Amino acid sequence: MTSTDDRVANLNQPETAALTAANSPKDSLNLAETPANQAPAEIAETTSAISAPNPAPAEVTETTSEIPAQNPAPAEVTETTSEIPALSPAPAIAQTQTPTSEKLAEIENSASLEPAPTNSQTPESTELEQVTSVSQLSDVRPTDWAFQALQSLVERYGCIAGYPDGTFRGNRAMTRYEFAAGLNACLDKVTELIKSGTGNLATKEDLASLQRLQEEFAAELATLRGRVDALESRTAELEANQFSTTTKLSGEAIFSVADTTKNNNSDTQTVFNYRVRLNLLTSFTGKDTLITGLQAYNIRSFGPDLGLSTGAFSGLSDSQARLSFEPQFPGINPQNLSSIGANTVELYKLLYVFPVSNSITLFAGPKAETSDAFQAITPFAGEGQESISRFAGYNPVVRVSGGTSGSGLASAGGFIWNISKKLNLTALYGSVNAALPNDLGFPATPLGAGLFEGSTVAAAQLTIKPTSSIDIGLNYAYSRHQLNILATGLSDADLGSILGRDREPVNGGVRLNSFGGTATWRLSPKVAVSTYGAWIIADAERSNASTTFNSWMFGLHFRDLFKSGNNAGILFGQPLDRDSVSGGARFQANKATPYHLEAYYRFKVNDNISITPGAFVLFNPEGTKDNDTVGVGVLRTTFTF
Repeated sequence: MTSTDDRVANLNQPETAALTAANSPKDSLNLAETPANQAPAEIAETTSAISAPNPAPAEVTETTSEIPAQNPAPAEVTETTSEIPALSPAPAIAQTQTPTSEKLAEIENSASLEPAPTNSQTPESTELEQVTSVSQLSDVRPTDWAFQALQSLVERYGCIAGYPDGTFRGNRAMTRYEFAAGLNACLDKVTELIKSGTGNLATKEDLASLQRLQEEFAAELATLRGRVDALESRTAELEANQFSTTTKLSGEAIFSVADTTKNNNSDTQTVFNYRVRLNLLTSFTGKDTLITGLQAYNIRSFGPDLGLSTGAFSGLSDSQARLSFEPQFPGINPQNLSSIGANTVELYKLLYVFPVSNSITLFAGPKAETSDAFQAITPFAGEGQESISRFAGYNPVVRVSGGTSGSGLASAGGFIWNISKKLNLTALYGSVNAALPNDLGFPATPLGAGLFEGSTVAAAQLTIKPTSSIDIGLNYAYSRHQLNILATGLSDADLGSILGRDREPVNGGVRLNSFGGTATWRLSPKVAVSTYGAWIIADAERSNASTTFNSWMFGLHFRDLFKSGNNAGILFGQPLDRDSVSGGARFQANKATPYHLEAYYRFKVNDNISITPGAFVLFNPEGTKDNDTVGVGVLRTTFTF
């Protein structure tokens, strides 16, 4: 599986995204924070998640002269971001409301304009009765500001009826349907009077008053006509030159300067890297979303140069010195082991999200990641805005098997079920080489072939919100890997537990059972405590080799620190490391528990630019005493548009 940018859609997001911690990542499709059915108008902050899949249109409760647009454009997103709306939505509002279609049906089938009968009223008793004098309405006083207008409508035209109890209820909000019905009644009455030629429709005094009003407001009326003409002209020009009536374009560009300290005798140079993503969000019905993402980057991992990722398969291991916005397999396509040149434009996201009911949203696509659907519980998730390392953003169970590779590694499909406002269940199935009809073996198809063979993963996340300040995520994943080199994908040293003695691929695959839990507690609107734990069991299919891994993290997140929009984080934890081995599996040489310490501070320059200086330190990198303590420093600038 692979992940979305720092809402698809999830569809996360936002600020899943939909489900979310106080600081949900803007980059998470997290269809997890952003409503999955959000129209591709402007997006609010894509990664990891989703509000109510089928929000009912707000009912109009006030009389207004504005005429609703007959063909409204998709709702505009309130915040531009390169991350796709996380799939994971917030609890659907519609769960506690009567569907709009039912409300409209009730109104259309109603014989009167009054409210539905209460327990004390029968349908017969609720019919409107025409009154002939305003004095018959008990709640209308001569001192009321609209008394004369009401008196004229009742006594002169006879087109306003009272309620059966003799009241007018003038302070009650009316619907557009009621207004339309009342206006139609008055027009019918006037038409009737004109045809009959009876009734003093307009006196000379009335006509004179109208003429005086026209003359007095002639300048204002002319100005309004001019403004309307100008607006029509500008609207026509925009419609003729707009990018698309159904698609919204957003993007993110990340520039970074980074360097590391030495590891033994291995050293790195100061590097200047970038990653650019363009996201097209298209809606065909106003409720669905087709996410198309393009990206280009020139990032290469520090691992090999530091001696943290070595050997023939170093490109497929995930050194613990990776940056947050760095793809898991930079420069290589693990599906066929071909190389990817720097600055190459690639399709990293292609996912369709659509609601099927008020509480259930489905999604499917050939380029997807687990974080598109699973909302990020930690506030550190956000490749371009929050944590500067890959360690803090997601529980390792979400990342297992390349689940957040940053390159849309898997074809996937699943559902998001908003059980209640406090409970959400998301599940998916993914296959890395679903498009290939035939398994050609290593090295042509190292990850297998077919939708149900080769490297696959089935995963689920249960999101619980017991209170407004606590978010809990429980994860489980079952995965199989045709080439067991991707059994963990998190540390070069882990390859020793899944490769032969000569570090060659072992025949047969590896099966993983992964369990994880994540929790965030917002102590106040600006301070949150976040933690996670993970436990993974890896078993070789054709041998008795078995390994268990564990990982944990604890951190503090600060919002609006020193200035509104500026966020900071400090965190400490243990990267995924071997807990026990059995059979043919073995520990790495000079085993030692690895630790990760990180701090960063994000300056919000304006709504579209942020600058994040930060650093993290690795103790016993890759879980061995053979490596020195390594420090990584980063200055990241993120542009969103």
